[in-house]
Amino acid sequence: MTKFNDTLLRAARGEKIDHTPVWYMRQAGRSQPEYLKVKEKYSLEEITHQPELCAYVTKLPVDQYNVDAAILYKDIVTPLPGIGIDVKIKAGIGPVISNPIRTVQDVHNLGDLSPQDDIPFVLETIKILTQEQLNVPLIGFAGAPFTLASYMIEGGPSKSYNLTKSFMVSEPEAWFALMDKLADMTITYITAQVNAGAKAIQIFDSWVGALNVSDYQIFIKPVMTRIFTELRKLNVPLITFGVGASHLANEWHDLPVDVVGLDWRLSIKEAGVRGLTKPLQGNLDPSLLLADWSIIEERAKVIIEQGVEHGNHIFNLGHGVFPDVKPATLKKLTEFVHEYSAQLRK
Repeated sequence: MTKFNDTLLRAARGEKIDHTPVWYMRQAGRSQPEYLKVKEKYSLEEITHQPELCAYVTKLPVDQYNVDAAILYKDIVTPLPGIGIDVKIKAGIGPVISNPIRTVQDVHNLGDLSPQDDIPFVLETIKILTQEQLNVPLIGFAGAPFTLASYMIEGGPSKSYNLTKSFMVSEPEAWFALMDKLADMTITYITAQVNAGAKAIQIFDSWVGALNVSDYQIFIKPVMTRIFTELRKLNVPLITFGVGASHLANEWHDLPVDVVGLDWRLSIKEAGVRGLTKPLQGNLDPSLLLADWSIIEERAKVIIEQGVEHGNHIFNLGHGVFPDVKPATLKKLTEFVHEYSAQLRK
């Protein structure tokens, strides 16, 4: 087997690296012809419940793009049925929940996650990948409590999070009970992923940018501190990330995490000016992947240069790969990041 490539792990820990490591959110699936062929036959849920097939989809971008990490192919709501949430992923919509949270009693009615019983397919996928297939780290992940709560309260995706935010401020007892329940689930879920072989973890607080700093500090930061404090005991790099949340970057930096993920709204240079000294991850605008290569290269150069100047940096997109992106573009970009950053780091 090829020598294990631990560049991403070293970058996340602030250790010396020869080149900037690369991976892409939603790199597994989306635009790959092989994946689209699988999707003709199986839904996302069906793929994730078949470990061999799920491992194949997870590994595809590693083989095709030569990225420095794999990200487990699954949905953010995967563990929710285990605690009693009736969720279905509907094509073109996303997760839809038929029993949304409305009262504190709804929260008390939720159960506890038992990984071996509720998500054995996730653990088996991780074992197949890490014991037999990958020569790069596998990143496990979970949704953060606010983001999961937004689906659970709204009943599905939302653009405004009106129900979530009003519930948060109007029903604080129910809100904090829900945060505790989701924190317990997340800690259990991630611990099981790491025990199965995941080498790094990203917590996606995708929609927390909907909150202002004050509400984040009151209603979210305590639970995130608790989650990351517990996860530190697993001794794997911890990454946090959200979209449209540049105003929260310093709050994230305060958390016991190793890496702060940025979307494209906040440059790496500006993050440094704001006092973020930890390794950063990001942050090319994924929309630019449809532009001419000359533009992609020019924008990537700036990010790579700022990352090298900052110290340790993991190259990524500011959000996920979307279906129109050509796999050849991602392969070329990965190669460019590796080569250009290696020159700068000599």
